Amino acid sequence: MDLKAKIGQMIVVRASGNLFDSQRLYPQWEADNQTLQRWLKEFNLGGVILLGGGAVELQTRSRQLQAWANTPLLIAADIEEGVGQRFAGLTWLPPPMALSAITVKDLELARQYAYQMGEVTAQEAVSIGVNWLLAPVVDVNNNSENPVINIRAFGDRPEIVSCLTSAFIEGAKSVPILTTAKHFPGHGDTATDSHLDLPVLNHDAARLAEIELPPFTSAIAAGVDSVMTAHLTIPVWDSEQPATLSKIILTEKLRQEMGFTGLIVTDALIMGGITKYAAPEEVAIRAVESGVDILLMPDNPEVAINSIFAAVRTGRLSEERIEESCERIRIAKSKLNCLEGSSMVPSKPIQLEPIQLEPSEQGLALATNILQHSLRAGGNFDRQSFLPESNPQQSNSQQFRNLIVVDDVLNSSFLNSRSSAIAIPQQLGYQKQILDQNSLDLITKDLRPTLLQLFVRGNPFRGQAGLSPMAEEQYSQLVQSEHLRAIVVYGSPYVLDWFLNLIPADLPWIFSYGQMDIAQAIVLNALFSKEKIETLADDQITDKLAVTDFGF
Repeated sequence: MDLKAKIGQMIVVRASGNLFDSQRLYPQWEADNQTLQRWLKEFNLGGVILLGGGAVELQTRSRQLQAWANTPLLIAADIEEGVGQRFAGLTWLPPPMALSAITVKDLELARQYAYQMGEVTAQEAVSIGVNWLLAPVVDVNNNSENPVINIRAFGDRPEIVSCLTSAFIEGAKSVPILTTAKHFPGHGDTATDSHLDLPVLNHDAARLAEIELPPFTSAIAAGVDSVMTAHLTIPVWDSEQPATLSKIILTEKLRQEMGFTGLIVTDALIMGGITKYAAPEEVAIRAVESGVDILLMPDNPEVAINSIFAAVRTGRLSEERIEESCERIRIAKSKLNCLEGSSMVPSKPIQLEPIQLEPSEQGLALATNILQHSLRAGGNFDRQSFLPESNPQQSNSQQFRNLIVVDDVLNSSFLNSRSSAIAIPQQLGYQKQILDQNSLDLITKDLRPTLLQLFVRGNPFRGQAGLSPMAEEQYSQLVQSEHLRAIVVYGSPYVLDWFLNLIPADLPWIFSYGQMDIAQAIVLNALFSKEKIETLADDQITDKLAVTDFGF
């Protein structure tokens, strides 16, 4: 390879998982097919990161992309909660924090689930052509206001996070696939979303060594293949550069002190936490200077490549530094059985496992077990006031209300007219009302008896972890109105905690970490069960639920 082709291997671009340009969900970040094909050929890019599309389409798409490339591609995806989280058709697992809840009663069971989570995720990913998991998240989420890590983390204690993430990595080794520990050196104790701005982690070195670093140390010991950087500043280590651009943090700390020899990959370079810091050309150069091997999602790969190339020609970067990263990339790709010997030459056409047309039985059972063993409930379930008689002839004013609140009505992949959160209450005479967080002024204008189902969790670009002050005011008014009959919270335990400080002790409530349909079915089966469950509190309710009973 010439120098530019070597630099190209250090670039991973965003691509749509859908086959056609018209299907792109985020065209501002995803090049059209003609441009993408040109980039892969002309610049010899090292890989792509995919979002969108179903599982069957992904297998075709991944083969297409590999065929366009000069050198076998790393095909990555942010699959932290099973393949079905990103690509419809395969297993959508509960958020990792659900496993932390299970450790309270049974650490070994939680560890087994973490291993199986890695195993199921890796096997299903490989079947559709994804060979690089940008998972697990090894941040310690000990800040309840964290808007971006939140329940993506495996817990709020370093020893628990270390145990569970190491098990995930070990489970993923069942197939040839790369894993990633993120976001180094720890994004858990922040209240700023690095997708929007640059957080500052103001802890001393002793605290970092005690809380933030142990899970990364454990991941390295477990054989994690790559480490993703965090776009945040840690003044005690480097008061000038964010971690992604800090030689002190990436080379001196991660490589030399912690002994990591695998790939260092940036978090996405289109995120506000880094774009507000420096121009794209300078970010690309500084990232390589700091010790980064792969630049993830630069805004324009040609600009990044030309900037790094020019820095080598002027002597700011050495060609040896580029060679070091290329060698690490070659070693990583050789683990995927797609390279010949010590070169970047393909050894054989990319072979994919036969695709699964449905989630695997193992995956479905795993999702169900985690959801049930992490379920919580409270209040007086002997009340009949939230069990209306089903009568289709009732007028709307007499019907009970099924109030569903989501972050964004137009982007709720877990909700449709057949979803259990809608269908099961509807059978009992509940009339649905679906609102997003920007329409909450409508909550108290309806005086019918109300079942409240709340789908809220920390997510990238959301900007906040819990409820807005306006939302809290509206929910408080609903509770005070005495029309609230039961509460279901899907996703955030921090939102549940807020409600528990507000609602009467006997008001029935159930909490699930999951938001997908299987989680909805489990919760609503429990809420509307005909057997008495008044003695159940917190996760004791799981003892009454059959693992395979999803029907109402």
